[in-house]
Amino acid sequence: MFLGALLDAGLSRKALDAELAGLGVEFKLVVKNVMRGAIASRFVDVKLPRRAASKRSHGHHHVHGHGRHFGDIVKLLGKAKLDAGIRERALLIFESLARAEARIHGVPVEKVHFHEVGAVDAIVDVTGAAAGLALLDVRRVTASAIGVGSNGTVETDHGRLPVPPPAALELLRGIPVVPVHVAWETVTPTGAAIVATLVEEFGPLPAMTVEAIGYGAGNDRQGPMPNVLRAVLGRGPGAHADRVVLLETNLDDLVPEHFDHLMERLFAAGALDVSLQHLQMKKNRPGFLVRVLAKPSDRMPLANLLFAESTAIGVRVTESDRVVLRREETRVTTAYGRVRVKRIWTPDGELRVSAEYDDCAAAARKAGAALRDVVRAAEEAGRELD
Repeated sequence: MFLGALLDAGLSRKALDAELAGLGVEFKLVVKNVMRGAIASRFVDVKLPRRAASKRSHGHHHVHGHGRHFGDIVKLLGKAKLDAGIRERALLIFESLARAEARIHGVPVEKVHFHEVGAVDAIVDVTGAAAGLALLDVRRVTASAIGVGSNGTVETDHGRLPVPPPAALELLRGIPVVPVHVAWETVTPTGAAIVATLVEEFGPLPAMTVEAIGYGAGNDRQGPMPNVLRAVLGRGPGAHADRVVLLETNLDDLVPEHFDHLMERLFAAGALDVSLQHLQMKKNRPGFLVRVLAKPSDRMPLANLLFAESTAIGVRVTESDRVVLRREETRVTTAYGRVRVKRIWTPDGELRVSAEYDDCAAAARKAGAALRDVVRAAEEAGRELD
């Protein structure tokens, strides 16, 4: 349903297929336009090769005849040809599922066997959700309180379970929920894991300029409400609040010449900002404080990158609120060539434009022009876009 809503809201099917091809597993993504009640929506189904399909039940979507252990999924995603941020988001979602299943069934996380969510269709769902947000350049995800069904049951490989399923409810700890008074499953464990991992804030629809709306369809259900998930894409006005994490590590043996490479890798992996400060450390050794600002969902890939590309043996992580202005990055055409600019709106609606230094410097060298002239031309072009 999440993937269907993103596709309905404008996610490129071609771009999504290209990302999912990196999983290296056999499947076919089938997308249909369907009606759920009075709402036209997209239904996404993952078709498996005949030899694999014969091993699984074609009944309720929770009952599969095969599955994978958590370690198998980690290995599969680790070897997949995916963008680092997409891979880590998908791994975080499956880790959330593993911890919930471990708690419910009283087994260690590494021994959790995913009967339902370990099948290829769920791996595609989870990876597709992470890829879809990246392809749409979604910077922040919010959600309303989660509607849950009640007084119903669902058939699973663990037997008949109440609605909402125990694993789904476990994943919704700390998340606001509301009853929707239907006797069927409105939140699957996979859906609950996606929400618990990706959503930064729960509450009313935030102030925004709505740009696209999409509806993702679940199975057709009888009842007082259509079985759809709605996604609303938009841009916030002026300043808005979000959550960020600050990763820090103290290093007394960092080779200064290597910092450019480290910074480049961190930005490529999704860092919002990277800085280096001089320190006087124990035994009067000179050292450096590396600070990385990032989205909460990117903490693990960035921490792992710090371990891999520096001498860090520990990373401190602090999560906090942040107030930011609406901004966008785009390219403009000038007499000196194409240049990236950042457009920023103040709370009173004033537009500020800042040209990207590297692009301007390269254009100035190529044209034999003064840097200030290129910067001025780029910023003027940025202001004229509207």
